[in-house]
Amino acid sequence: MEQANSRQRERAERPLILISNDDGYMSKGINCLVDMLRDMADIVVCAPEGARSGYSCAFSAELPLRLNHRHSEEGVDIWSCNGTPVDCVKMALANIVDRWPAMVVGGINHGDNSSVNAHYSGTMGVVLEGCMKYIPSVAFSLCDYREDADFEPMRPLVRSITQRVLKEGLQRGVCLNVNFPLMESKVEGYKGVRVCRMAFGRWVNETVMCHHVRGYDYWWMAGNYVSDEADAEDTDRWALNHGYVAITPTQIDVTHYGVMQTLKEWDFVDK
Repeated sequence: MEQANSRQRERAERPLILISNDDGYMSKGINCLVDMLRDMADIVVCAPEGARSGYSCAFSAELPLRLNHRHSEEGVDIWSCNGTPVDCVKMALANIVDRWPAMVVGGINHGDNSSVNAHYSGTMGVVLEGCMKYIPSVAFSLCDYREDADFEPMRPLVRSITQRVLKEGLQRGVCLNVNFPLMESKVEGYKGVRVCRMAFGRWVNETVMCHHVRGYDYWWMAGNYVSDEADAEDTDRWALNHGYVAITPTQIDVTHYGVMQTLKEWDFVDK
């Protein structure tokens, strides 16, 4: 009995990390992330049943949600949900966790979430939801869309960043968007870490029209990313393009205070 109580106390003292993503609970990225962090915290995974890329902060207002318990082992509990990444966080906090998480971690995403991609990303939706619940939250992404992407070179920095956030926390309303470049040479490794701002860029040629044999047209979302400040060395895109890991502090408050002051000086009287 005393030994059982000791184990319960030990577990209660360990931090709890809630993990989700937008690639699905079976993706290689999220499973590698669990393996990287499992020795430093208890882990609850609640992730979509399949790919939910591009869902951003969407949640299900009309779809009934279901939870499926997939697997449990020492310190790790894995669930799936039929909803969006944000649904997964909401469902886990309301129905799964037995104590409030010390962190919410999104990823590891198969693909780039820098620049304006952060606004579309379901992985960022995960950490923005955690951040809105005042939980320190971090998203990890690798600029490699392949299903069998190699996440192992990320391990030391993923662990280091997570340990630092667990220890120091983050300012309320701020989360971290961490993007890793695809290394051309594993021997050389990453050039370093840069804390940087989000780059300005946009997607063009975003739809491709096809003609169905039954006589109607349909479209696929596609597109090409265009950087509007490729030479700006203080941006996440520059860092990734030059072999650096990019850390972008991202905030919930999207108010532009400078413009707010300007607007206060405008005359809005209808003349």
